[in-house]
This record gives sequence, C-alpha cells and structure tokens, in this order.
Amino acid sequence: MASVSTELPSIPAAAAPVAPAVASVPQRRPRGRGLAHSLVDDFSVRIRDAVLRPGDKLPTESEIMQAFGVSRTVVREALSKLQAGGLVETRHGIGTFVLHQRAGNVFRLDAGDIATSVDVLAVLELRISLETEAAGLAAARRSAEQLQALRAALDEFERNVALGHDTVEADFRFHLQIAQSTGNPYFADILSHLGRTIIPRTRIKAIRDHASGQAYLSRVNREHEEIHAAIARRDAESARAAMRIHLTNSRERLRLSQQAARTGEAGDAATGPVAAARSSMPEV
Repeated sequence: MASVSTELPSIPAAAAPVAPAVASVPQRRPRGRGLAHSLVDDFSVRIRDAVLRPGDKLPTESEIMQAFGVSRTVVREALSKLQAGGLVETRHGIGTFVLHQRAGNVFRLDAGDIATSVDVLAVLELRISLETEAAGLAAARRSAEQLQALRAALDEFERNVALGHDTVEADFRFHLQIAQSTGNPYFADILSHLGRTIIPRTRIKAIRDHASGQAYLSRVNREHEEIHAAIARRDAESARAAMRIHLTNSRERLRLSQQAARTGEAGDAATGPVAAARSSMPEV
C-alpha cells in the first residue's frame, strides 16, 4: 500500500508533562513479514538515522494504531521488541522515550550456552503467563505488610547494586513475594519449586558476566519499580502490563542473542574453525 504523507497529531500539552518533543511518524500500513516486525523496522531505522533522537517521546499507542492501521496488540509487541533492543524505554504514566545508544553494551552468547538458553527461554515463556497474572492478582489482593516486603526486596537489590554484591537473592525474593501476595498458594508453590534458576543470569555465564555492570542491573530494577508502583496503586492492569514488559524484554533479548550465536556457528562451519563462535547482540 502506498505511503500517505500526513503525520500524527502532536500530543496535547496536558498529556506530555516532560520536556522532549513528541516524535511524529508518517502514516503507513506495515506489510510483509509481520506487522509488529514492520513497525520495529520502521522505528529502528528512524532511531539509528537520528530522525528520532535520544529523549524524544514516541507517539501514544492510539496514535501509532491510527497512523499505521494496526491493532493495539501489534503496537505493544513492537514496543516490547524496541525495549528489548535497548532502543526505547517506557516510563509509567508518561510515555515511551528514545534511549541513548551506548557503544559496547553488547551481550555475547557463547556457543556452549545455546542448549541452556533453549530451556531458559521455555521457563521465561512459563513465567510470562504465570507472573503476569500473579502481578494483577497481587495488585488487587496484597496487604500492607506484603507491599512492605516488596519494597524491602527492591531496596536490598538497589543496595547490592551499589555495593557490587550479588542481586539474585533479592531479585528472586521480589518475584516470589508477588506470587505470595496473590492469596493463591499455588503461584508461590510453582515459583518455589523452580527456585532461583528462574533468574536467567544464574544459568547462563554470558548473561552473568554482562549483568555484573551497574547499568544493566539498574535497568532491571527500574522495571521492578514499575511493577511495584502499579501494585502499590492497586492497579491490576498496569501491574500485569509492567510484569509482561519486564519478562518479555528478557525473553526477546535472549532469543535474539541465541539466534545470533547460531548464525555465528553456521558461519564458522562455512569458513573454518575461527574463534567467532560468539555473537554480539543487544544487552539482556
């Protein structure tokens, strides 16, 4: 379908309480290998060509839906993929913003990690279904004491990041406390059974090495804070959305890294035993 030269309307001032201007996007209908992929490609090119600059605010979901003629589900999938690639960041109640693209923020998946990553991806799929609903139920049912326990886990995570200490225990405790706050013991039983290995960096060395940096862990905890804020407000839908974004980001980054590692292996088979059995992908 031919592109239309009209642009999205600007966001009203009341809906944009932040300084960066809202980015406008020419109206077009994505096509080809998938609507979400087409949206991702479109925004990715604009970001990398500096048409959309760091700090720019993307149009709202409704405006993107209208401009591209796609559903809200497609828009949310595309935004999730852009977040997974480290291109944008969603701030609850404000909007989605273009991030600074930092050189060297790469995740390297060793060939030996590929088999393990298949299982980690399977666990992440389970967690997306399980913990998304758990977050919504926790928002509706949590007690004041349970909310305090969530806050304590996040505070411990943040302290350990600052001190350079391990954050896995606090990370797992945060997710387990959400499950316990549902009032349904089976949610917590499943997470307890799976244990701390639900945290991808406990099982894949490449992630663990990359996650030693403060920037990665601070980003993880910002996503945690979005979940906590929604649960604190008793906003079940926002809690579900924040948890889904958090876990989907992890899944998408790992999937991309796994795909790149396999591509690297295929290239090695064709060119000989070079040391490039490792592939760079956006941060996980």
